[in-house]
Amino acid sequence: MIIKSPTRLAIDGDAVLREAVNRISHAGKITVPARRDFLRRSLTLGGLAMLTGCTLADETSVETALTRISRMNDEVQGWLFDPKRLAPTYPESMITRPFPFNAYYGEDEVRVVEEGSYRLEVTGLVADKHKWSLPELRAMPQIDQVTRHICVEGWSAIGKWGGVAFGSFLRSVGADLSAKYVGFKCADDYFTSIDMPTALHPQTVLALTYDGQPLPPKYGFPMKLRMPTKLGYKNPKHIQAIFVTNTYPGGYWEDQGYNWFGGI
Repeated sequence: MIIKSPTRLAIDGDAVLREAVNRISHAGKITVPARRDFLRRSLTLGGLAMLTGCTLADETSVETALTRISRMNDEVQGWLFDPKRLAPTYPESMITRPFPFNAYYGEDEVRVVEEGSYRLEVTGLVADKHKWSLPELRAMPQIDQVTRHICVEGWSAIGKWGGVAFGSFLRSVGADLSAKYVGFKCADDYFTSIDMPTALHPQTVLALTYDGQPLPPKYGFPMKLRMPTKLGYKNPKHIQAIFVTNTYPGGYWEDQGYNWFGGI
């Protein structure tokens, strides 16, 4: 049934919005065909059409509605994010050993990056666009943390990550801190992006080490972004390029329907 005039229905819009935000925040694990069915069943069609301004007549309009509600969810998570609130930290005795490997490919396909020729590219809304070598990055002040990695698939693990506070790095390159997004391109063809408040969070680390040793390839050598305030898929590995922008960059999983903000 297609409801052409959703505004005539007696629907509690606030209740529907709360349900939409809750359900869409957990929808990232659903395959694209299943997401269409999920969307149709999760909310009344009238309520969904009222919220999004869409008529759910075909798959394209359903996808448009899902995208709009997902963007609303991103905005809500952004409003609720406290850039001063710290994620829990743990003693080293609680580190998960071995720390699980996780990627969109198998461990036997881990990318190998040559240290000597590696250079980190920094572009976009930044003043200093020179390419960074690993010795330069290691010469910057380093921090470490023992925090929990939480995967969207339902598992978690505690690890120790060390490196450069990402906010300090962005300031050192003269990044426009009022920009909306920071994007990442990786040697394993992964890509993602985060909001600037998360980039500046004191626990967001451009990680160069794991458990006190140079970052192993399976954990993202030469560097990964470690954010205990985000779900695992928002933490890119094998980073080759960073860019600051006001244009929405999307991401590998985000473009397939995962929630963009990805907060925990």
